[in-house]
Amino acid sequence: MAFEINRIEGKVKMRHRISDWDNAYANGINIPQGDRWPAAWVEPARRYREALATAGRARLGLSYAEKPRNRFDLFLPETDPAGLVVFVHGGFWIGLDNSYWSQFAKGSVERGYAVAMPMYTLAPESRISGITLEIGKAIEAAAKDVAGPIRLIGHSAGGHLVTRMISATSPLPEAVRSRIVNTVSLSGVHDLRPIMKTKMNEKQRIDAEEAQAESPALLEPLAGARVTCWVGAGERAEFIRQNALLASIWKGLGVETEAVEEPDKHHFTILDGLEDPAHPLMDALFS
Repeated sequence: MAFEINRIEGKVKMRHRISDWDNAYANGINIPQGDRWPAAWVEPARRYREALATAGRARLGLSYAEKPRNRFDLFLPETDPAGLVVFVHGGFWIGLDNSYWSQFAKGSVERGYAVAMPMYTLAPESRISGITLEIGKAIEAAAKDVAGPIRLIGHSAGGHLVTRMISATSPLPEAVRSRIVNTVSLSGVHDLRPIMKTKMNEKQRIDAEEAQAESPALLEPLAGARVTCWVGAGERAEFIRQNALLASIWKGLGVETEAVEEPDKHHFTILDGLEDPAHPLMDALFS
């Protein structure tokens, strides 16, 4: 990142320009011991899945479409679900699957909601526009299994995908759209244009047309949409900017929005609040 400092009337004004876009969106190498993730999630996720499966409260590998990764896991509370939470995982649309994140269903399950965790076809096998369609199908399938209000939450690329669901060009049918009462984007990427400048885009294959069509920050929101954009205060500056960006733009379009920077959290630990039903992040999701 290049800086230029101007001093005017005793005040310091700083102008800056990003010159290394790969570093701007790189999390692990910029976090102390950041190479622990995502592997650090694997064992806690496995234990949670197995515990709920043993209790008869996990339905794993449910199909929502025909492709190999068109599957979702459904975790159930002890009583009849009060509604449905859908958690969409991150990985910059090019990596990971839903098995890393199972433990992050815990807070919502303990609040009495069923939690669906889909995976999706990764780039370059699928374009981001295709992934958007798949997540729409996953939510629609889970909504058939669980009645009641729907709350969406996604992390990083998943934050992009859940906010796409409440954009005016959402792939969801009206019957499902009308059930969505709240959406939370955790460290979400809401404007895809900067990602075009990274090496990752060799796999993502985002072009100007797709960036325009698939960036929630460049789209109209659905009428009545509500969104909380939640990020760690210790994250890369680009994620903090992307977080504020959607909340600011959609607020100007009449959406009820909130932008939160949680202290002492980075791109990976920002998820920790999802395990605690009393955490403020859960309050935001269930507000």
